Amino acid sequence: MTENTGSDNVEAPHDFILPNAQLRWWRSWLSLAARNYLLNHLQTLPWQQPSIWMFGRLVSIPRQQVWMGDAHCSYRYSGVLFTPEPWTEPLRRLTLRVSEATDTPFNCVLLNRYQGGQDHMGWHSDDEVELGNAPSIGSLSLGQPRRFDLRHKSLPTQLELELGDGDLLLMAGTCQTHWQHAVPKQAKAAGVRYNLTFRYIASKDDAS
Repeated sequence: MTENTGSDNVEAPHDFILPNAQLRWWRSWLSLAARNYLLNHLQTLPWQQPSIWMFGRLVSIPRQQVWMGDAHCSYRYSGVLFTPEPWTEPLRRLTLRVSEATDTPFNCVLLNRYQGGQDHMGWHSDDEVELGNAPSIGSLSLGQPRRFDLRHKSLPTQLELELGDGDLLLMAGTCQTHWQHAVPKQAKAAGVRYNLTFRYIASKDDAS
């Protein structure tokens, strides 16, 4: 991947005016050449379909994923402990580029692969204790465009976006405290979609 993974002609980001959240959207943030390189690289990763605890039983998630990051970046989700895969060089560089573009430090990334329109993600917030208070989440989409829905937890406020190939989204402020988001099923979305969500998990050295 080239050093400049962003597009040479990135549009100015769109800032949404929302209660209790900061949301910023860069359309086609990643250049076409970088997208193609990254899509090829993603196919070489050790994709898994882990099971999590739901309603008292282990259930396979409806998508594939890889958890990658600095060595200390383990986290627990739905009763399962996830230990990060070591960085690949292209994804390490990409993470640095996303951190620079969003002015937000990231040191781990959750990669999801949606094989088709039946693969999805239910309503949730990225509010695991390891992420700290009011975490910022960077989200990069590749491949098949898919709907991305957000809803406020206590207000009748919702937002529906279609995130396209190369789009970058930043959810910041108290978004994870007051909002949920989801990737619903879409029967007509036949292509493969990858989504990379960048996060920061503090180490023991950060607290000293």
